[in-house]
Amino acid sequence: MSLDRIFGVAGGAMDAQVIRMNLAVSNIANAEVTESNPEDAYKAKRPVFEAILADEVDARRGETQGGVRVKRIVEDQSTNPANFDPGHPNANEDGYVYMSNVNPMNELVEMTAAARSFESNIEAMNTAKQLMLRTVELLKK
Repeated sequence: MSLDRIFGVAGGAMDAQVIRMNLAVSNIANAEVTESNPEDAYKAKRPVFEAILADEVDARRGETQGGVRVKRIVEDQSTNPANFDPGHPNANEDGYVYMSNVNPMNELVEMTAAARSFESNIEAMNTAKQLMLRTVELLKK
């Protein structure tokens, strides 16, 4: 892999981490959403990552480079908790309100992990840039 391809790989990984972080933020924003039945209650969203093998063609960029991308976004299938609150506007006829299945602490961990991965890819890009600049300096001599 040449140094210039590092930017494409790291950039693709950064795109994937931005999606991961956006999903975590969306999950946190919907953590307190209530519904009268479990089918309509908000379910946390998760990205599913997929490796882009070096010999595959990335259709967006039209070149081979390897890396990672978001294959799809799935809903967390864990159960939505039901709270007995007959006075709540969203309570069903039995008095239950269904909450989202979002755990805000898990989402904060997801955001932190996505941010760290994003930073690691920035460092990889900076290292590649420094190597390229150093190579140019050596070639000038």
